[in-house]
Amino acid sequence: MSTLHRETIGRGDRHLVLLHGWGLNAGVWHCISNRLSAHFCLHLVDLPGYGHSQGFPAMTLPEMAARVAAQAPAQATWLGWSLGGLVASQIALDSPERVNGLISVASSPRFSAEADWPGIKPETLTNFQQQLSEDFQRTVERFLALQTLGTDSARQDARALKSVVFERPVPTEEVLNGGLEILKTADLRSGMEALAVPLLRIYGALDGLVPRNIIPLLDERWPASRSVLIDKAAHAPFISHPEIFSQQVIDFCTTLRP
Repeated sequence: MSTLHRETIGRGDRHLVLLHGWGLNAGVWHCISNRLSAHFCLHLVDLPGYGHSQGFPAMTLPEMAARVAAQAPAQATWLGWSLGGLVASQIALDSPERVNGLISVASSPRFSAEADWPGIKPETLTNFQQQLSEDFQRTVERFLALQTLGTDSARQDARALKSVVFERPVPTEEVLNGGLEILKTADLRSGMEALAVPLLRIYGALDGLVPRNIIPLLDERWPASRSVLIDKAAHAPFISHPEIFSQQVIDFCTTLRP
């Protein structure tokens, strides 16, 4: 059986599991790991098929969540960025007794846009799937560029994301297609309404993949959750605004049970 790669940084009994987004790997968290490891025992996970977690096929969202949860601490706070936010949310729905708190970062319970729901046009995700087979590297790079578009440090942030992608083994086309399929089809809006776990939602004001007008919709649907909008940040707020982002995480986690 293939094994997930997990890097543990820091000590203590307050565990924080961090899950990356599509096309990336756990190296994306190194920009904030020093800040957070002073407060938590961090677990930086390469999702199945990504980075050093090779040997996995494409998975559905429930399959991926179950695989990640199987190798996680028995009790932890979960932080998921983008696709990782869906995985962390699914884990919180499936095993709430193991989740002290949930933090979603630039993530959405439904990434695909609909008539009354802001998001990514489904045809955009389909195009990315088609382009993967034609030019793998360029397609990934285009997706990374979209994540930093509009920020003051857009070029620098895009280079940082690109370096993370290619410093570890890259996912197969099958795995990347599977991740895009999750982004295109997953819908946790109704399921999350019954979530009993404390939830913090962090967004970037300039995010073109998870538009800011999703915030009031989810504030209304999930009144027990709390939302934070980071000004001048896009889809990767922890890279463009590491200090503000880290402090939001620390403040939220101090309100949770150990």
